[in-house]
Amino acid sequence: MDRRDFLFSSAAAPLAAQQAAAAAQPDILVIVSDTLRKGFLAPYGNRVVRTPNLAALAAESAVFERHHPECLPTIPTRRTLHSGRRAFPFRNYQPVPWDNVYLPGWQPMSPNEDTVAESLARAGYHCCFASDVPHYFVPGQNFTRGFHQWDFIRGNAEDRYRSPAAFDQARVKQRYESGRGPMQVANLGGFEPGEMAFATPRTFLSVMKYVEENRTNPKPLYLYVDTFHPHESWEAPREYYDLYRDPAYKGKTYLTVPYRTLHDVNIPEESLQDIRAHYSGLITMVDHWVGRLLAKVRESGRGRETLILFGSDHGTNFGDNLERVIGKPAGALYPGTMDIPLIVRHPGRKGAGKRFPQLTYTVDVPATVCAAAGVAPKHGLDGRNLLPLLEGGRFEAREYVTCRYSNCVWYRDDKNWFFSNIHWQNQRLFDLEATEPFAKTIAKAAPERVALARKRILQDAGGDLPVYPLKPTDQTKAPFI
Repeated sequence: MDRRDFLFSSAAAPLAAQQAAAAAQPDILVIVSDTLRKGFLAPYGNRVVRTPNLAALAAESAVFERHHPECLPTIPTRRTLHSGRRAFPFRNYQPVPWDNVYLPGWQPMSPNEDTVAESLARAGYHCCFASDVPHYFVPGQNFTRGFHQWDFIRGNAEDRYRSPAAFDQARVKQRYESGRGPMQVANLGGFEPGEMAFATPRTFLSVMKYVEENRTNPKPLYLYVDTFHPHESWEAPREYYDLYRDPAYKGKTYLTVPYRTLHDVNIPEESLQDIRAHYSGLITMVDHWVGRLLAKVRESGRGRETLILFGSDHGTNFGDNLERVIGKPAGALYPGTMDIPLIVRHPGRKGAGKRFPQLTYTVDVPATVCAAAGVAPKHGLDGRNLLPLLEGGRFEAREYVTCRYSNCVWYRDDKNWFFSNIHWQNQRLFDLEATEPFAKTIAKAAPERVALARKRILQDAGGDLPVYPLKPTDQTKAPFI
């Protein structure tokens, strides 16, 4: 009987055996970086964007090469990460009337659903959570359950944190193209803010404080850190922006972009490159603070090994696809949105330096966390424990993966990449075995492959896809709903 069996055995198990099992539990650190495309990271081959700390982490970790979201966007994915259950296909959608987002699946954690943190707390973990994702802050979202310590860091994106009234609005309009400019200046406290005005450093400092405060805590730690960057608003601190900017650029800063195509929206090429410069700078800032946190964990002297999982919820597009889509509209589920990183460092460094081509999901993150802790939520887990892959054990690989975002769906297997709306309109199918897979859609030429994708999407959904009418403003410019 191994330590996991002890945790599921009866209360009559010898106390010494239970204590021995608990002592074997590793500390667990989960880091989520919102809107992070894997192709911008050194572990995935990027040679321009500076991510030395993630490269160092990857060198002693397993890198997953085909990792994808099981649902989108921000809050539906967090429901997956905090519950260990699939949010797909968004049954029983109950919108929050006071939220500013209306999308299928965008709702609080169910009060009847056990959380990963609650499960780990029952297993003896001290659970800590810090995040600057503003959508977590909306009243009633209910994501802090099970955490002994938690901290919400204010000031990102449209977070109504500080008043814009104190700043020169004419100067704001001169500097920013986006209507989000007034809140950006207010939340950062001025026009040329230092790094510490941004939420990412303060989020990681909060987790570092948890590590310090629990240096002598005999309980294993579960640390969950969720930073909104490099999500919009796309403005990096100057020291990071300077690494990638064009000194000749004199245009405005685009904090956001319309989720359309460059054929529909007139964004000059030099402005698009400036957006990428800010996005790259934000990634380097995240990398810097990941390094700071990992250094803190190493020097904490807690005497436990640490399981580390680094990932994202989704990516975004910069016009680098067949239809020149920008942002992450639901009707354009290209690799820019769907290809995300997953780096897993085993507590015993097993699998270090290996790369795994298996199809994996965001829902596999909580499954792996729970397996390491030897516990599971009361309602079970929908993901797969990835540790056997790293340990050379048995792992049942998936044939395919599916996802829903708003009223659109996505599917991929080894040969096919498919997306459409839930009524099977605006279908795109790409041949992953082609030399340039995303150069053209083959949906009309390969009806049998489209049929397979549709069959498996419906199979995963339990036979049908619930339909939710969107607000009129969300239904314009189809197919990018």
